[in-house]
Amino acid sequence: ITVSFVFSTAQEPMNKSEAHTVTEFILLGFPGDWEIQILLFSLFLIVYILTMIGNGAIICAVKWDQRLHTPMYILLGNFAFLEIWYITSTVPSMLENFLSETKTISFAGCFLQFYFFTSLGTTEAYFLCIMAYDRYLAICHPLHYPTKMTLQHCYTLISVCWVLGFLSYFLSTVQISQLTFCGPNIIDHFICDLDPLMALSCAPDPTTEILSYIISSLIIILTAIYILGSYILLLRAVLQVPSAAGRRKAFSTCGSHLAVVCLFFGSLMIMYVSPTSDNSGEAQKIITLFYSVVTPFLNPLIYSLRNKEMKTALRKVIGISSE
Repeated sequence: ITVSFVFSTAQEPMNKSEAHTVTEFILLGFPGDWEIQILLFSLFLIVYILTMIGNGAIICAVKWDQRLHTPMYILLGNFAFLEIWYITSTVPSMLENFLSETKTISFAGCFLQFYFFTSLGTTEAYFLCIMAYDRYLAICHPLHYPTKMTLQHCYTLISVCWVLGFLSYFLSTVQISQLTFCGPNIIDHFICDLDPLMALSCAPDPTTEILSYIISSLIIILTAIYILGSYILLLRAVLQVPSAAGRRKAFSTCGSHLAVVCLFFGSLMIMYVSPTSDNSGEAQKIITLFYSVVTPFLNPLIYSLRNKEMKTALRKVIGISSE
């Protein structure tokens, strides 16, 4: 017993030093030969550029067209700004990874990416909530809408979304970064995400893991329930609109919002709320692509093609830029 005790205490300093042996992680990304990597690089580069152009055009349209200086379009412009940063938290590192032979990311860089990726995704969930609230007030309480949703109130809600979004995962990120990572350091993903990082810890902390999953589940489920409830009330109000033209306009506006919500929250729930241990690494990558890359890419198309005011403003932006 004494020999075993001496041996275990002698090993403790080594284990503490091993906690700092991992100074970088290897992101496997999407495996394949060089030709496939170049093809994927070209594809995601095009998607990234189009996403930046599309969301940037929405921001310019809202800024330059005085008719769009209303809460609904101000929210949409800020949402487009958020989407630019959201896709930037993942795609540039993916592009670098496609051309890299080592496919490494530093320890600090990995956790910075994790923090910004989760924080921006959480901010998007909150933004979708206040956009649903805005549409609920506009359609269900049209007479009170100008007094309840003032520009000052709109900017306050936007600020709250950004602050809460970046506070929600701050503590979890710090706690996860303090876990012991002594090898292996290979992440079978294209980003530093919660599940892969937890799996790499050689001294798991059940409290940190449970807290992280509780936070993720609560944010996703509560925001989804709130948005679903808002749209149920919206649908009921729209069906009571006497004119067919009024119903079409309301359905057009709400339909575009609902399409974004379904795409974003559907993939989030599959990834973070439902059990993902049985999903293969490739399946998790594809699911992550939907809410991190596909959603920001499709949002400009969804919002602009179904909105006459936005289409008019975008034509004006194109006209200004071509002069």
